[in-house]
Amino acid sequence: MFKEFKKSMKWGEETLTLETGKVARQADGTVIATLGETSVMANVTFAKEMKEGQDFFPLTVHYQEKYYAAGKIPGG
Repeated sequence: MFKEFKKSMKWGEETLTLETGKVARQADGTVIATLGETSVMANVTFAKEMKEGQDFFPLTVHYQEKYYAAGKIPGG
């Protein structure tokens, strides 16, 4: 069973909340950060063993912005 952790703290005039253990359990690490009405989910997955001859740390970032989040609705 997964342990759920939740920590809240004051950040200026807002409350910052960090949560883990609830969602994305197939990832090696996940945190949901909430500040006011804004939430961000960050996930990390990694290989348990390095590939032979690999002397660098490959990093891939997948960013996906939804049009409706910016108020852009197609056909509207």
